[in-house]
Amino acid sequence: MNRRTVLLLAVTCAVAVGNIYFPQAIGPLVASGLHVPPDAAAVVVTATQIGYTAGTVLLVPLGDRLPHRPFLVTLLALTGLALLAAGCAPALPPLVAAGALVGLTTVGAQIIGPLVAGSVGADRQGAVLGTLLSGSTGGMLLARTFSGTLGEWLGWRAPYLVAAVLALLLAGVLAFAVPATTPSSRQRYGSLLAEPLRLLRTEPGLRRSCFYQATVFAGFSAVWTCLALLLAGPAYGLDARAVGLIALVGAATMLCTPLAGRLVDRHGPDPVNLVCLLGVLVSAAVLTAGARGGALGLATLVLGTLLLDVTMQSGMVANQVRVYAVRADARSRLNTAYMTCAYLGGSAGSWLGVRVWGQAGWRGVCALVALLAVLALVRHLLALRTAKDGERHRHARSGPQRAPSAASDRGE
Repeated sequence: MNRRTVLLLAVTCAVAVGNIYFPQAIGPLVASGLHVPPDAAAVVVTATQIGYTAGTVLLVPLGDRLPHRPFLVTLLALTGLALLAAGCAPALPPLVAAGALVGLTTVGAQIIGPLVAGSVGADRQGAVLGTLLSGSTGGMLLARTFSGTLGEWLGWRAPYLVAAVLALLLAGVLAFAVPATTPSSRQRYGSLLAEPLRLLRTEPGLRRSCFYQATVFAGFSAVWTCLALLLAGPAYGLDARAVGLIALVGAATMLCTPLAGRLVDRHGPDPVNLVCLLGVLVSAAVLTAGARGGALGLATLVLGTLLLDVTMQSGMVANQVRVYAVRADARSRLNTAYMTCAYLGGSAGSWLGVRVWGQAGWRGVCALVALLAVLALVRHLLALRTAKDGERHRHARSGPQRAPSAASDRGE
């Protein structure tokens, strides 16, 4: 797999992930265009997210059962058709249904990761996965700006129609650009769906990576859920646009994840995870100063969220390399388990963050982030100690044997 193909797949990840996020920016335009209340229009976003969760559970495991190229092309083509249907929807119910189908089929990024992991050498895997993750990050960050600007100019249907054209164009290009692969499993569909749970029970490396990502992503979600509340409160008195501007600072992670991947290739995932977890702790301390308000407080919020974004995404590269190394024949099923745990952690973090905010304010949210990071860090240090003890034990067993004594030679 050459560099051009990797970059093309990174763009595909950006488009696929962007399809989940761009409807968030055009909710008011949908409400106005279809003459429905704003809270009713927000159901479109919820339907897309529910569809994406269902696609991760129901479709991603098929990446081990089906050849990657036709599977990926089919998913993109179906996404394009669903986006067309959404862009032409005459009323809210058809738009909600089409949004759910968009979410269900736009799981291409979760298919591309296992595809690439099996198509490049182990010495390049981290760097390539980091490049793909930078594409996903770009899609997540830019999708809202793209759809909001285009929607203001041409109406809410335009973002859906442009996204449909992009998805269909990529489907045509990938039909020729993606290398052919051989399925790694012939299990029936029901067995494939049950396999992620079995892998979680039997594979400690998978459980460890899932725990790291779930805890860190929970803290990440808690911060970004409550940041709007902090900025709109008396300490700052800003509107929602301020959150969007701070979020754009996170675009720096697009440059950091390929670097993190190269470090994983050179040193392994464990040292990178250690640095990233310590970075999350530092970000929690920096973010705490944001409670004071003013220009200095706003600067600490920018710095803290940037550090949190970089460490969360860089740690994800390390986790994915570890996960894909567990079993080469089950990478899509492993990815299903990993991403489901990460998504559940993020959802739990948003829920906890709002409740901690109500009781302890912004400093309480930062303490929650620090606590979650400490839990992951303790788990990681225990794993490192266990691995070190195991290595010492193996060296002791395989070390040179003592020469028999003279008494033993005489049979005494």
